Amino acid sequence: MQRFEAALFDMDGTLVDSTGAVEAVWTEVASVHGLDVGEILAVAHGMRASDTIRRFLPAHQVDDAVSALEAQEIATAEGTLPIPGALAYVAGLRERGVPVAVVTSASRPLAEARLRAVGLPEPDVLVTAGDVLHGKPAPDGYLLAAERLGVDPRGCCVFEDAEAGVHAGLSSGATVIVVGGWDSPATLGLRRIRDYEELLLDPASDPLAP
Repeated sequence: MQRFEAALFDMDGTLVDSTGAVEAVWTEVASVHGLDVGEILAVAHGMRASDTIRRFLPAHQVDDAVSALEAQEIATAEGTLPIPGALAYVAGLRERGVPVAVVTSASRPLAEARLRAVGLPEPDVLVTAGDVLHGKPAPDGYLLAAERLGVDPRGCCVFEDAEAGVHAGLSSGATVIVVGGWDSPATLGLRRIRDYEELLLDPASDPLAP
């Protein structure tokens, strides 16, 4: 079994459950701009808000739309819940001295608000939307996280729940574990966990076990 040097986590859908808030604010965006919310949600998960909005709105409307979206998301961050077992699992990693990074398509203020809402302390490294030139599915975020942790990305274990993030993790050279039910050709052959309680109940199955 491969021994990993660090754990790199996506945030939304992987560490925190923000589905309700995310869908509500995108529904508002669609309503304001006369867009189809179904089309937006089909591509928004795991992507930076700015990258998603650019697909649907003219360039001169993007900045204002992104600012309004982020303000609404931060205002509803208190409704965020942890993915089952996430708090205990991450705490266990840090107790064992395993470096932990969060690599998210959210802005830094939103990421900090959601992590704070569920009681997750800021990780050793937090890479957010503004830290990279290219968001997921590009590997930039995971490569930057590995660099800041001082580890080889090929020795990292990436936890992801969405198509864009799976591609980003794989392209970085890391080993990707799928959290939850996302299924696509990109996930074929990848290890999958329902949530972190699965790893807590069976420590021998933990990919980052000592």
